[in-house]
Amino acid sequence: MTRFCLIGPTYPYRGGIAHYTTLLAQHLREQHEVLLLSFSRQYPAWLFPGKSDKDPSERPLQTEARYQLDPLNPLTWRHTLRQIRHWQPDVVVIPWWHPYFAPVWTALGRGIRRLKPRPRLIFICHNVRPHEQGRLSQLLLPRVLKTVLGTGDSFIVHSQADANILHNYLPEAKIAVSPHPTYAALGEQSEETLPISLPPDRPLLLFCGLVRPYKGLDILLEAIALVKRPLHLLVAGEFWQDGLAESQKQIARLGLADHVTIIDAYLPNELLAAYIKRANVVVLPYRSATQSGIIQIAFGLNTPVITTHVGGLAEAVADGRTGLVIPPENPTALAAAIERYFAQELEGMFRENVAVENGRFSWSKLVFQLKALAESHENSFTK
Repeated sequence: MTRFCLIGPTYPYRGGIAHYTTLLAQHLREQHEVLLLSFSRQYPAWLFPGKSDKDPSERPLQTEARYQLDPLNPLTWRHTLRQIRHWQPDVVVIPWWHPYFAPVWTALGRGIRRLKPRPRLIFICHNVRPHEQGRLSQLLLPRVLKTVLGTGDSFIVHSQADANILHNYLPEAKIAVSPHPTYAALGEQSEETLPISLPPDRPLLLFCGLVRPYKGLDILLEAIALVKRPLHLLVAGEFWQDGLAESQKQIARLGLADHVTIIDAYLPNELLAAYIKRANVVVLPYRSATQSGIIQIAFGLNTPVITTHVGGLAEAVADGRTGLVIPPENPTALAAAIERYFAQELEGMFRENVAVENGRFSWSKLVFQLKALAESHENSFTK
């Protein structure tokens, strides 16, 4: 039995990384000892552009954790390191998804490497690079990644595309590619009835998750305007910055007011699962990506996906089997894919294939990969 210390967000924090950390802790605890150290504060209000970073779900995913780490308070970093030293784990697992966490992860990584006995340090890289970068971020990122991730012994990424990116920054890094597991657990909490009415006589397309420019909602709206068959689009997720006003202007310009419903709010788990189950297909026309938690929520609920060939999305969605994959930033290609999906009645076959394919997105595979990396590094100490 291995002793794992996980560090990262869990309930009451919201979002895919928190869900991921929670489910990973739950599955690790089936075979191993786990200490989960989470945040007393994740983001200060002035840094978080959403309405809240807390999960509004009535039936949230949750697991036992200690809440003490504040990324902006170095005193809590020292306390966290003392807890790790006292607990003496075999492995410490830290998530990487945004440079905001660089100072705290660097301090903890360096401290962990000085511990005796020294645990193995594994970074799970949800995104090696942030989704949206300014010019300054692009210039500083190589140094940040080498400083932070350079403290790690090995790494897990969820796509070969992200592995290639990480190799560019850390050529000698020991990297394992493990598919992003599904969020099937959310389906156990879905609502039986929906709080809004949707047209019962038209197919439903769903665009969900935080609405940010890189996710391509504007491209989807342009595509909907080109589709000839009757359908309805539900956009369910919190808009950041001025995205809602811009989308409303675009909907009016394209004459889509009767074809689009918008819910500008972070969805509780039970509602998100219910809308995905209700949808005929989830559409994710991303401009850029490494992988997508929304895809794995959809697959966990046996719902097919139409997405773009960026990052590792085509590694998750098998084109012509579990969904359709098209070129990015191409409304015409997206409209054609939507038309094909319904004209060829692909939904039933795709749902069957999603159920079969879900085996390769299991949490047990991720747990096995973590254990294998830990044992591999342990053997290297004894050589």
